[in-house]
Amino acid sequence: MLLEVLKYPHPVLKQKAEPVLVVTPEIRELAENMLETMYENDGIGLAAPQVGELKRMVVIDVTGPDAREAPMVLINPEVARIGEDVESEEGCLSVEEYRNTLIRSDRVRLKATDLDGKPVELEAEDILAVCLQHECDHLDGILFIDHLSRLKRSLYDSKVKKRLKAKNG
Repeated sequence: MLLEVLKYPHPVLKQKAEPVLVVTPEIRELAENMLETMYENDGIGLAAPQVGELKRMVVIDVTGPDAREAPMVLINPEVARIGEDVESEEGCLSVEEYRNTLIRSDRVRLKATDLDGKPVELEAEDILAVCLQHECDHLDGILFIDHLSRLKRSLYDSKVKKRLKAKNG
């Protein structure tokens, strides 16, 4: 089932997600729906808060949006930066019509749990490392636009206000 992807400035996007204590059938269904929603929206990552669920869970598939060969569901993910800073261009399904370059680590160490309760530990690099950092930020109520300079952020916020004003008449 497709889920609604919340758009900035929705207040849920600024809230911290709660840990998932038990993988229930509802959590499994949420994961399946999140993957479907991510693929339908041509994304490579989606965090539960983006679909209105304040749970520490993300889905990622950097082979997407076309190939869809490596879907990952990560419960309570924790990411540690272990690489060098690199510039990466990012966009977000919750941040409409905007992309920008950010500084992220080119390598990270991930600890999480899968849907079977098994630990997941890996080192990731390049696009997967960037995607993990981006999605884990969502779990702490941080959007990629929160990393922008004040000027770039205020310009984007002005654009959003104009769009919302035009939309709401």
